[in-house]
Amino acid sequence: MNVAVVGAGAWGKNLVSTLTKLGSLGPVAEASQGLRDKLAETYPGIELRPDYAGVLNDPAVTAVAVATPAHTHHAIAKALLEAGKDVFVEKPMTLVASESEDLVATAAKHGRILMVGHLLMYQPAIHKIKELIGQGAIGKVFTIHQQRSKLGRARAVENVLWSFGVHDVAVLLDLVGEKPCDVQVSGHCGLQAGIEDDVYLHLTFPGGVKAHLHNSWLWPDVARWLIVIGSEGMLVYSETGQKVTLHRKKIDAALANVDQGEEVVFNGSGEPLILEMKHFMECCQTRATPRSDGENGLSVVRVLEQAEMLFRPAS
Repeated sequence: MNVAVVGAGAWGKNLVSTLTKLGSLGPVAEASQGLRDKLAETYPGIELRPDYAGVLNDPAVTAVAVATPAHTHHAIAKALLEAGKDVFVEKPMTLVASESEDLVATAAKHGRILMVGHLLMYQPAIHKIKELIGQGAIGKVFTIHQQRSKLGRARAVENVLWSFGVHDVAVLLDLVGEKPCDVQVSGHCGLQAGIEDDVYLHLTFPGGVKAHLHNSWLWPDVARWLIVIGSEGMLVYSETGQKVTLHRKKIDAALANVDQGEEVVFNGSGEPLILEMKHFMECCQTRATPRSDGENGLSVVRVLEQAEMLFRPAS
């Protein structure tokens, strides 16, 4: 099957490239003439359209990937779902939970697949971590710690949690398998008033797991990692090195330290964007529920919206 793409800018161009490698690229809708010219030069024979109306009204198009600016996701994705298309929408799904709720309802009403681009969930290392947790390799999970920080591109509208933290929150919800019952957040605005450059997000889950995320685009080096602490051991995931290490370390009932060494249990990358697009197409063909479905996207937006309300409570 082929997948059309709406938006071929900063991230959309990666979807175009990936779908081309898979031999599954449909028409591409891009408003910028300059970008369309570059695409035509890079991909001879590519089918280009100046807006998504051509995709919307094309009966030959059954699946569409949307990679436009986040504030446009709701209107575009809803129109495509109502036109009978299966839709993949890049993260964040929307910028407000009510719009995400509407997309989930629209997909259900029309019997369409709705999948959200939570790319980190398709990293094989994350699959391995979830598998190990499910097998009880580290016992009962106590806490999960994440960091995604670097000297990054500061945004003028959304804060660093919306910019950096979407993938991390998606992974947290997936690993825990629950929605948080409490959300706490703190942050610092150094560069611009009302736009946090540095954020600490704290989540509590009904089963007792606590999760902590640090995001910053004002940081001296690249820090991308995840640590899961359990009653019988610990898992450490280095995203930059794509390595998962199992630490057989704990503190026992007598409060004595136990250290039985460590083992690298996963090493390598499986090109998550290729895996993500393959998963979308498989779900479209089999009508299976995507791992990062609309409900997953909605849950992530709800967490981020709750954090935003804590920063800027309604007066």
